[in-house]
Amino acid sequence: MGEYKLGLIGAGNMARAIIAGAIGKNVIGAGSVFVCDIDENKLKKMTAELGVGATKSAPELVISSDIVILAVKPNVLGNVLLDIKDAIGDKPMVSIAAGWSAAKIKGVAGNDKKVLRLMPNTPLMVGEGMTVFEAPSNLEAAEQAFVESVFAALGQIEHASTELMDAVTAVSGSGPAYGYMFIEALAAAGVKNGLPADSALKLATQTALGAAKMVAETGEDPGALKDAVCSPGGTTIQAVKSLEEDGFYDVISSAVGKAAARSKELAE
Repeated sequence: MGEYKLGLIGAGNMARAIIAGAIGKNVIGAGSVFVCDIDENKLKKMTAELGVGATKSAPELVISSDIVILAVKPNVLGNVLLDIKDAIGDKPMVSIAAGWSAAKIKGVAGNDKKVLRLMPNTPLMVGEGMTVFEAPSNLEAAEQAFVESVFAALGQIEHASTELMDAVTAVSGSGPAYGYMFIEALAAAGVKNGLPADSALKLATQTALGAAKMVAETGEDPGALKDAVCSPGGTTIQAVKSLEEDGFYDVISSAVGKAAARSKELAE
């Protein structure tokens, strides 16, 4: 698998994380990365800190690159596609914008274009991302493998069919926010029960991290791991019973359902 010249339209936090992770894991050299953004200060900061190249416009970036990552907000992606559609040719476009399927992108840029849509999440900024690739794509095998190597350097990768991408968005794309809310609530409850705020946050954060790692590394069903913590008549089982009676599972299910429904609306 040879190295491609990678262009990113957008110089926000996600773009920075993608570039820093890929360079840090030796997937690509800084000299093979180009970025453009309408915010010149943000662009200058990124080029200075990461050593990547910059272009003055999106079409110019396309000309300088072999593969283009569309790292912009969903509400501006349409205008970006119109701006680069004549320059892109058969170069792959990789989109991380929620609500934009490959078919929708082709509807703007042209049905003959190479498009890969994926859904990353923000923990890729700390090397613990979950990125899901819409499948199938019409990229060549080597192009697909290169893009997968970039995101595999930032965490875990998976594949899902187009019809499942709304659920993917709701579970892993939006999911970090639910995790932050749980940590926030657990820490606040610790404070309510007498813990200092900094200690409560540390306990809640490490506990959530440890629980996730237990599921990931043991391969055990999370329900079985939960039961293993619950001693008969002990403290944990009382808390778990309270969560179940208060509708914990239903609340999560409802939230994910509403996020998935919104993702479908954005795709229309």
